[in-house]
Amino acid sequence: MRVRKGDLVEVLSGKQRGKRGRVMVALPKEGRVIVDGANMVKRHTKPRGATMQGGIIDKDMPLPVSAVGVVCPACSKPTRIGVRFDDQGRKVRVCRKCGGDL
Repeated sequence: MRVRKGDLVEVLSGKQRGKRGRVMVALPKEGRVIVDGANMVKRHTKPRGATMQGGIIDKDMPLPVSAVGVVCPACSKPTRIGVRFDDQGRKVRVCRKCGGDL
């Protein structure tokens, strides 16, 4: 999974198509990501104890990683991610459209 926490992504399919947001949580074992402001659901919570207040809260739900594309800062469009090695032998993520570093 080449999408990481903090990446700017755009939703490519589903009801939330076209929305952009930052990845808040990446779940590589499940192949899902939680994007800020996308795939919001209403959660009806019951008050628990003296401190927890009940009511309807908005909650971000995970999206499949295949339904999002990382937005390249140079192209400003969603793109696939490639990998190359730099001079020190470290992996660097690159844009498949323009070849720029992500």
